Amino acid sequence: MAIVYEKSKGLTDTPFHYCPGCTHGIIHKLVAESLVELGVLGEAIGVAPVGCSVLAYEYFNCDMQEAAHGRAPAVATGIKRVHPDKVVFAYQGDGDLASIGTAEVVHAAHRGEKITTIFVNNAIYGMTGGQMAPTTLVGQRSTTSPFGRDEAHCGKPIRIAEMLATIDGAKFVERVAVNSPANVRKAKKAIKRAFECQLAGKGFAIVEVLSTCPTNWGFTPVKALEWLKDNMIPYYPLGNFRDFEEEK
Repeated sequence: MAIVYEKSKGLTDTPFHYCPGCTHGIIHKLVAESLVELGVLGEAIGVAPVGCSVLAYEYFNCDMQEAAHGRAPAVATGIKRVHPDKVVFAYQGDGDLASIGTAEVVHAAHRGEKITTIFVNNAIYGMTGGQMAPTTLVGQRSTTSPFGRDEAHCGKPIRIAEMLATIDGAKFVERVAVNSPANVRKAKKAIKRAFECQLAGKGFAIVEVLSTCPTNWGFTPVKALEWLKDNMIPYYPLGNFRDFEEEK
């Protein structure tokens, strides 16, 4: 019988630890498939964050390095500079990248570091108990905003993709989602494109992926997908903000 689909060789056989309905697993698959299809899995070095995907080094079938909280861009920068021939990527959540690690990602982009960043935005701190993150929506409840995020007190959620797209060193910036088959296909295309940016030696590349957190949102997996579509996408619009082929 012909095999029409199988698990990507870019992933190990270690079972994911993620909660039911969490879309980290889908994003892992897209990253792994992209590395395999580009023929660079054996040359890839990934940097795992602190957060829900802290165990990413157990799942990707390539060399991996664990970083301190928020420091993945700095660690990836060091690896890429020591091994410029390798394909280096950082995999980070919104608490890791958009809070404690904001300076690292901004300056990595500013320097035009030739690394690829996969930024998973689920609008909450997932691993540590569901606290409000910089990406938590106005009115969204969390363990540290039980009455909903108050704009007057906390400001509006930060839009990382739009911010980084203003930086000259960021050569590829796109926001995608994985809440539907159509969006998953678009996410795969963007992730692959971000790696192609690095392979072309153009500069910093980032893909922001809108993801779900059913456990901390307090929803079923299906409801979480609906909530993402109805609430996150209107505030975090999908699309490409910068492409390296359009740069002069």
